[in-house]
Amino acid sequence: MVTKIINKVLFQKPPLEKVIEEFLPTINYWANRYSFQGQPVISKEDLVSAGVIGLIEAYHRYDPTKKVKFRTFAEFRIKGAMLDEIRKIDIIPRSIRDKISELENKVKDLYKDLGRMPEETEIAEAMNLSLDEYHKLLENIKGITFIDIQSFKQRSPDLEEEDIFEFIGDNKEDPFEKYSLKELQEELEKALEHLTEKERLVLALYYYEGLTMKEIAKVLECTESRVSQLHNQAIIKLRSILNQSKRGG
Repeated sequence: MVTKIINKVLFQKPPLEKVIEEFLPTINYWANRYSFQGQPVISKEDLVSAGVIGLIEAYHRYDPTKKVKFRTFAEFRIKGAMLDEIRKIDIIPRSIRDKISELENKVKDLYKDLGRMPEETEIAEAMNLSLDEYHKLLENIKGITFIDIQSFKQRSPDLEEEDIFEFIGDNKEDPFEKYSLKELQEELEKALEHLTEKERLVLALYYYEGLTMKEIAKVLECTESRVSQLHNQAIIKLRSILNQSKRGG
């Protein structure tokens, strides 16, 4: 009781309008980051609106006794609200969705047969595509490249895609220990070992360091479309490995 009173005294919420004004740059930043995944259906403005709603939800739900900073909690909810908004709309044509499933299965089969993750040329050949056609396919699948973690939701109902990518960069204290993601973390770390160094770097720079595709292209001295291809290919590989392990190999 005493602790609750002390926390209430120590944490005096500023007016909601002030909080929204303070977080608008953050909301705009994440809207820019995620807008490419929802194009052309979802605009940046739609994502900004979703982010504001996520912030308001965080404002009302925040509990200082959980030992998580408000900014950390608020940013988590802002990003989650934007991802939820993207997921609400089925923006991928059925033909592309079928191609994604086929690609994932091919990578999974090659991984089992070869005992290693296949090279780009091997994947393209298995798909009966030229390398250029395969690269084109990779560029067309943005918006559906989140790791398929529906099965993990049974383990942890509150699991979000953002939790996964906390593990891609250097070790970092996870403020959401309540989600009990140790098992998933171990599976993901093992899966990441099968990616190429460049694929791991793209994921780390994008999800952990917060760089845009354009900024990553400058770092890697390649085109933005090539970064997109590497990003999507890496996610497909991770999906293949994680989905295979959850089904018992």
